[in-house]
Amino acid sequence: MKITIDRIKKIRELTGYGIMDCRKALEEAAGDEKKAVELLNIWGIEKSAKKKDRETKAGLIQSYIHGEGKIGVLIELLCETDFVARTDDFKNLAHELCLQISSMNPKDIKELLKQEYIRDTGLTIGDMIKQTIGKLGENITVSRFVRMQLGEK
Repeated sequence: MKITIDRIKKIRELTGYGIMDCRKALEEAAGDEKKAVELLNIWGIEKSAKKKDRETKAGLIQSYIHGEGKIGVLIELLCETDFVARTDDFKNLAHELCLQISSMNPKDIKELLKQEYIRDTGLTIGDMIKQTIGKLGENITVSRFVRMQLGEK
């Protein structure tokens, strides 16, 4: 099957990975778009392993209020540079982590990373972060979070 720029663009829009990565994935998947996306996710996790020892000093603090003010989450998500902290992918990851914490109430970061992602039970939060590391090319860590529920002590 021919690898066209439109097919590469489609995979890029679905995954957020670079053009050359999308082209390579389509070539290795013999044009199968679903398999190409799976390959990109696997490669992203593999890339994250190489970056896990890099220091994370930049990032952002994200907040989320749920249920008309009944539950609130505050998370500190770190990366290597301010440039990555300002990307939509990084901001979206912080938001999704807040949603996860709000709904699943993990007791600590270790438990959070092991949880199944609420939007895709075939993916853990740790793997979701690793995929984002693969896309953005920088180490990402959850530094801390707090979840508060109205009336909870």
